[in-house]
Amino acid sequence: MIVGEISKLIEELHLRVPKDFKKMDITQLSNELRGIMEFERQTFQKIEDLEKKGIEQDMIKYAKIICQNTVQREITEIQEIYLKKIDSEYLNSK
Repeated sequence: MIVGEISKLIEELHLRVPKDFKKMDITQLSNELRGIMEFERQTFQKIEDLEKKGIEQDMIKYAKIICQNTVQREITEIQEIYLKKIDSEYLNSK
């Protein structure tokens, strides 16, 4: 059953639906950034809990890599759009 739990967690990471960050304003982007960071924290906590239950180390490593890649991809996208929006708003306000 424990292997099923880690498989389910990995599937959740794979099926995470990307949002259209370009349509969001700066406040929404800031909230999304906080949200993805909280998601990362919660996911790593789940992985640690499963690791304590004795899941194979290969599965744990794979889950951590998938989580890091998923989160980093979203954070990078949010940061890029966030900075562009700040630049455009700052430049337009001059």
